[in-house]
Amino acid sequence: MKFRPLVASVTLVTAATLILSGCAGQSGNANSGGSGAAGATLTLGSVSNITSFDPAQAHLGHQMPIYQAAYDTLILREPDGTLSPMLATEWKYNADNTVLTVDLRDDVTFSDGAKFDAEAAKANLDHFLEANGPDANQAKSVESVAVVDEDTIDITLSAADPAMTYYLSQAPGLMGSPKALGSDGIKTAPIGSGPYVLDPASSVNGSQFTFTKNDKYWNKDLQKYGKVVFKILTDTTARANAAVSGQVDAVLLDPTTTQQADKAGLKKTAYPVDWQGLLLFDRGGAVAPELEDVRVRQAINYALDRKTMLEELQHGEGEATAQVFGKTTDAYIPALDDAYPYDPAKAKQLLADAGYPDGFTISLPMLPGTESILAMVKQQLADVGITVDLATSPQATYVSDIIAGKFPVAWFSIFQGEPWVAIRQMITTDAAYNPFKTTDPGLQADIDAVQTGGEESGKLAQKVNQYVTDEAWFAPFYRVNQLYYTNPKKVTVVPQVQQAVPNLYNYTPAS
Repeated sequence: MKFRPLVASVTLVTAATLILSGCAGQSGNANSGGSGAAGATLTLGSVSNITSFDPAQAHLGHQMPIYQAAYDTLILREPDGTLSPMLATEWKYNADNTVLTVDLRDDVTFSDGAKFDAEAAKANLDHFLEANGPDANQAKSVESVAVVDEDTIDITLSAADPAMTYYLSQAPGLMGSPKALGSDGIKTAPIGSGPYVLDPASSVNGSQFTFTKNDKYWNKDLQKYGKVVFKILTDTTARANAAVSGQVDAVLLDPTTTQQADKAGLKKTAYPVDWQGLLLFDRGGAVAPELEDVRVRQAINYALDRKTMLEELQHGEGEATAQVFGKTTDAYIPALDDAYPYDPAKAKQLLADAGYPDGFTISLPMLPGTESILAMVKQQLADVGITVDLATSPQATYVSDIIAGKFPVAWFSIFQGEPWVAIRQMITTDAAYNPFKTTDPGLQADIDAVQTGGEESGKLAQKVNQYVTDEAWFAPFYRVNQLYYTNPKKVTVVPQVQQAVPNLYNYTPAS
């Protein structure tokens, strides 16, 4: 699998990156800034709290930088999405891509003095599999882990998994001290080999986590600060106030709070990550018979005025699109962004051709906070004859309800990840967001090709993208910009492709 860089001029990851000979040598250099300003303090506003520091319970995304302070991953994901050595120095697959051999560093210790080696790596991966944490699905294909020698492990997969090396840069790749794994202590006091160690005296769960420099850290290039502080600020207004008042150096905001940050002279970095839109789940017509006809699903797509929605709902911060694969992946097809231009007359004609000249009624759950979005959807679908019956859905059960197939259609915001990650998330018959388990023999053949395609899997996913767009499995509105604000006098940051917030390694003191 190739992990495509965000910027075309950046050297692409080649096949050699994923073989032993191609990735030997230096550890990752994610925005290497050295340790020249290692005494400085970085203070970040975090959207999410950490409920457990047990690495097997990590749910990355917004929480990723906090875990990265304490834990290294086996593989480092660079800002442009390429994969570099970290605790793993080299890795390669066997001929059928079902055994991943990973060579490891032999000069790393955890903060409790325990040595990192093959036994430690196996202990972590075994613990991750047994703990069934929130990101356990990422290691679903891992069948077993075997110690080959002191610094080598074999990861045997139940089937080829083109995303496995990517996952080893995420939650499954976090390495904690084998002495602490499974203990109650590690839940509140992380013990890893990361660049920083938690300062319990200056930390209050739910409010602030303070980390100080790990003086024995093995990679000074990734250790750019003497202290890192995370302030938990779940409320957007509170984050904006903290950024403007100088309480935090960097923070994620949204279009409703950016004007305040702009006036204060903070620097905005905008980059698309998630797509938002409708998931037309019931393609077989089990609950809503009308949706079985592809013309009806296409009519819904033509009924949406994406550009107006983007402007009015997101203040123009994003990109209108009709495809669910992101621009930073090899599955992306530029022409599909405009596959369904706003055309209510065509939508009405498609409905008439499908046998619904007078339209029909469809049920759609309303997540708290999406009232304005769904009001616009309801109006635009009504304009072509489709009546939307909005059903209130509690936030606590919204996700479980939609993945249980309780609704034929639902609004959602979904991460635009690497092709195999996205396919497993939305398209395979066991995907969480394919609750009616829709498939097709031709589509399944294309999915199989992606899974076993090795270095070509990303490109092969274009066929899957074309199919689900043509068949209107979804009705995307737009890719939403993440709006990341920094104090330019104190910090510079490089955005992380396909992530809502940058990796911790991407920050450098401005001076």
